[in-house]
Amino acid sequence: MENEMSYGKDYKYVPSTSVASGNGIELLPDIYTHTIQIVNICLVGDPKTEDFVLIDAGMPLSADKIISVVEKRFGPNSRPKAIILTHGHFDHVGAIIELIEHWKIPVYAHELEIPYLTGEMKYPEPDPSVEGGLIAKMSALFPNEPINLGGHVEKLPENGEVPFMADFKWLHTPGHTPGHVSLFRESDRSLIVGDAFVTVKQESLYSVLTQEQEISGPPRYLTPDWETSWESVKLLEELHPSIAVTGHGLPMNGEELSKNLKNLVANFDQIAIPDHGKYISEKPKH
Repeated sequence: MENEMSYGKDYKYVPSTSVASGNGIELLPDIYTHTIQIVNICLVGDPKTEDFVLIDAGMPLSADKIISVVEKRFGPNSRPKAIILTHGHFDHVGAIIELIEHWKIPVYAHELEIPYLTGEMKYPEPDPSVEGGLIAKMSALFPNEPINLGGHVEKLPENGEVPFMADFKWLHTPGHTPGHVSLFRESDRSLIVGDAFVTVKQESLYSVLTQEQEISGPPRYLTPDWETSWESVKLLEELHPSIAVTGHGLPMNGEELSKNLKNLVANFDQIAIPDHGKYISEKPKH
């Protein structure tokens, strides 16, 4: 049936937690990010109102925690108007079925991502052979079977608007996944990145656990298209964002963001792209 939902057969708790887990940061009065184990969710909206959305849906088995975070910021029994997905990897949709059932709200994703959210397509297998650290080596154990949200997921509007986020536009930033999106508000140049780039060396267990800040490309072990990933980072750098909320790592802003993002674009082949791996035939050069 259209309304039936299910996780993949390999859905499970992933025992990885950083020192930032459980911490939240209000970056602007209407932008709040909170770390769930090793990934960030984002709440966008004025906490004095009921008009807010949730960006991404955390790690497996984290629904109760996410509901608690939402109610602490917006009040008891509060619920977002919608969940907006940057993409559908396990650490961004880990609690989504429970959240849909609890809140009875719509979910939106890019049209190219929807087959991975409705059980039709499976993401490429993680690549534990990439260099970078123990998290990369562990990636073969991460859930990768497609989830099925049935009729509960809708495609983002083609005109770039983001439902219930009037001042934001979505940008197609593929490479990490085919339908990956980032969200941008031109008025204050706020950028919600997803995993188009991150601010922690996500392959390294030490960096993930300590949240040592270092701008990098998307997680190596789950990125199959590096040429396109580089183009997406170029697109985001050209926006000159003032603040960036990433799917992994601490937010970055101001001159630090500008300097590091320029460096990432200029040296993406050295900073982001692995020297070897199952998705590296010839290392892209620009």
